[in-house]
Amino acid sequence: MNLLKSRKQLLVAESELNRAQLVQELQTLKDEVHSLANKARTASSLASVAVSLVAGIASFRREKSAPAAEKSSWPQTILKVVQLAGSLWSEFHARPKP
Repeated sequence: MNLLKSRKQLLVAESELNRAQLVQELQTLKDEVHSLANKARTASSLASVAVSLVAGIASFRREKSAPAAEKSSWPQTILKVVQLAGSLWSEFHARPKP
């Protein structure tokens, strides 16, 4: 009977060790997922900025290649530059953490 009690105590101790290891691995996994989500948010922001920049450059190129009669005035060009700068600022400006 003493052998069975000893075996049971060893199994209980092993079970506790396995539970503690599982909790630690789950915490590590949670930290890794959090880190990956932050990296994805950063990549998404950078991609958004890149798309805005490319769209702005493409818009200026279209205007540049337009016939002289269809060219916009300098106030319209300045307005477009300000809009592009505003969209870039909003992408780079620090956002509050959720």
